Amino acid sequence: YYEGTLYLFLASMAFVYFAKAFGGAYMKSSITQIERRFDIPSSLIGVIDGSFEMGNLLVIAFVSYFGAKLHRPRLIAIGCLIMAVGSFLTAMPHFLQGPYKYETSVSHSRDINTTESILPCLISCIRFHSHCYFSTLACEKAVGSSMWIYVFLGNMLRGIGETPIMPLGVSYLDDFSREENTPFYLVGILGPMFGFMLGSFLAKIYVDIGFVDLDSITINHKDSRWVGAWWLGFIVTGTIILLSSIPFWFLPKSLPKQGQEQSQSKSTELAPVGEQENFLPEENQEHDEKEKSVTFQELAKDFIPSLKRLFRNSIFSLMILTYLVAVNGFIGAITFKPKYLEQIYGQSASKAIFLIGILNLPAVALGIITGGFVLKRFKLGIIGAARLSITASLGASCMFAIQFFIHCENADVAGLTLCIEDSELLSCNMDCSCSLKHWDPVCSYNGMTYASPCLAGCKISTGTGKETVSYQRSRHASGYTVLGQCPRRSDCDRIFKIYMVMSVIGSFISACGGTPGYIVLLRSIQKDLKSLALGMQTLIVRTLGGIPPPIYFGALIDRTCLKWGTKQCGGRGACRLYDANSFRYRYKMTFMGLITVLYFLGNILWCGLYVRIVKRQKKLALRNQAKENGQEGTGASNGHANISISKNKEDTDRESTI
Repeated sequence: YYEGTLYLFLASMAFVYFAKAFGGAYMKSSITQIERRFDIPSSLIGVIDGSFEMGNLLVIAFVSYFGAKLHRPRLIAIGCLIMAVGSFLTAMPHFLQGPYKYETSVSHSRDINTTESILPCLISCIRFHSHCYFSTLACEKAVGSSMWIYVFLGNMLRGIGETPIMPLGVSYLDDFSREENTPFYLVGILGPMFGFMLGSFLAKIYVDIGFVDLDSITINHKDSRWVGAWWLGFIVTGTIILLSSIPFWFLPKSLPKQGQEQSQSKSTELAPVGEQENFLPEENQEHDEKEKSVTFQELAKDFIPSLKRLFRNSIFSLMILTYLVAVNGFIGAITFKPKYLEQIYGQSASKAIFLIGILNLPAVALGIITGGFVLKRFKLGIIGAARLSITASLGASCMFAIQFFIHCENADVAGLTLCIEDSELLSCNMDCSCSLKHWDPVCSYNGMTYASPCLAGCKISTGTGKETVSYQRSRHASGYTVLGQCPRRSDCDRIFKIYMVMSVIGSFISACGGTPGYIVLLRSIQKDLKSLALGMQTLIVRTLGGIPPPIYFGALIDRTCLKWGTKQCGGRGACRLYDANSFRYRYKMTFMGLITVLYFLGNILWCGLYVRIVKRQKKLALRNQAKENGQEGTGASNGHANISISKNKEDTDRESTI
């Protein structure tokens, strides 16, 4: 019975770990679709993305402290239930809003068997999918309304529900299992891959599939106005998370302890325990000896002194700072990398998401496993682990520096990325009432993209849906245009392939330093402070590393926008076109520029951390040598040498005095 229940719990943990990673990755992959659907800027989508961490932080203290005293499997089940509700709540706006109306200057024909001739240059207002008027009711249900709050609250609920899964699940296994609990970590690695692949698949499916005539849609999945079926993915992930909660309702609160002597011999660390004990500075032994139960008042009274002891540990403080910088760079990169691939290399959102899920994420997973294997294979101590982390950080920075110079040029858009005066742009359509606010791009026969058929000088349009063709008839030129932006130059695909190779290698090298870095953190903490240290690390990194990056990355990216969309009721919508050079680095501290600074700062912190670790190791080596000499001197006949080891609570790093 014991073995069966334990294996059921392990299998359930593997499934729920996969489910939560699956849902989290899908949320990241849907950022662009949600931004377009609600016509909101990147800075606001950053706030929505950070709401997951906000929800997590609301209850993490409560769950960590009281969770172990309650029915842990059922708390995990409740957490899964809350996550599922959050996923369903996120998808709810799709059913509360009307059909998605994208801005266009081309009217649509309901009858696909007829060809309708229209006059694009006579249209003086932006059409929203065959509507050229704004009603009060339509404005109240407009795309840019406050419906995004449902997504914000749903994502926050997901963060609240995710909180008990890891701490309570791992502690349950640690209490009653003598086996390694790595299988659910390995299964969990598959979650992000499947999440991004689902996001890629649904990004190709129109948002209102089943509700509108797809033949009347004039845009495709490569268009910056296209919105995929983002809501469908949240229903899928919510259902999977809901199913993963079922086994936990039937698991017992506790199991009989097994093999006490065997569990004591088990070590979750990759180096001998003695290596950690020798590395840590000596403190009052009573800290390790206090295992008896204490009251809540005593715990509260000891909290502040323990916190002071923890942050006086310079290695721990530096590690937290290093983690903070690394997480800021990683969260900012993974959140907006699909947008970066779209704008710099002309990839569709679907393809960008797919490539990240199928190439970058497996490389990260393989790097984490490789770092752990190297540690175990060569039995590296804290110095070796620190060297491995620094090497990985420097290697990743070099790969990132190479990526910095691999890019495509801006797309050729008349009047936006190409310097054409308004008077010159309007010369071929001076008889029309063209608005420069329209965004309904067309590709001209000469390879130039225009913001609308009107600006391209088109007088006649024929065809319906995606087959609409506009014809130019002016004194300057005659020709035709087709819907959508012109494709990038032929060499851009080759450049993009080189970039992806460098990106995958850089992801692998960077991830190789993850496990060694975590070992350095564990080795630098006194045993009685370990739980507090890991809790503080989670609190600080999630607060300052999980919430701000999507917001300030998004705000900086918004500054590079060249063409904003227009909401149904007027006003600024989501960005349609960015300045690729400014997006990367030039003129403003944006995506690549900011990540470069964070990488550079991380390398400096790692070097300072390594120097600090080596100094402490030397001091402790001298202390141990003095202790051995003291034991020999005590056995001598006359005892001329009097050796004393100073132990000062205020400065645990002081050397031995002879």
